[in-house]
Amino acid sequence: MTDRARRAVCPGSYDPVTSGHLDVIARAAALHDEVVVAVLHNPAKAGAFAVEDRIGFIERGLAGLGVTSGVRVEAFAGRLLVDVCRDLGADVVVKGLRGPTDFAYELPMALMNRHLTGVETLFLPGAPEFEHVSSSLVKEVARYGGDVTGLVPDEVRDALVRLRGDG
Repeated sequence: MTDRARRAVCPGSYDPVTSGHLDVIARAAALHDEVVVAVLHNPAKAGAFAVEDRIGFIERGLAGLGVTSGVRVEAFAGRLLVDVCRDLGADVVVKGLRGPTDFAYELPMALMNRHLTGVETLFLPGAPEFEHVSSSLVKEVARYGGDVTGLVPDEVRDALVRLRGDG
């Protein structure tokens, strides 16, 4: 046994965070001493929400689920995930999977990350009620006036309505 804290990284763009993301982060927090939610972004590319807003949505969404310790949210730009993990002292990446398509997409990246630095990837199956939810789909539905209540925190839903311009 080691005295070193078990630190995991949950990476993503979180533009915006969904209820599925928050579920995976909360479950990862129950398995590790510390989880760093790494908001990865490309400064040259504009997202729907500013990075600072994404961080706030995640922090408040987790607090709403009662996750108030063992998780911190940080932004990282223009870096390999394995370098973020090395700098944070994390030896595991936690990724949520909605289904086989996500697995097919994530597996090569997990293998490359392990090849580069030995960091392992832990795949957590997403909650069935969120298997159809993605940030891009939520944005699309909200853009055209669809109701995304329950798919994202209420604060995110309200921000998406404001982006649409009729809220």
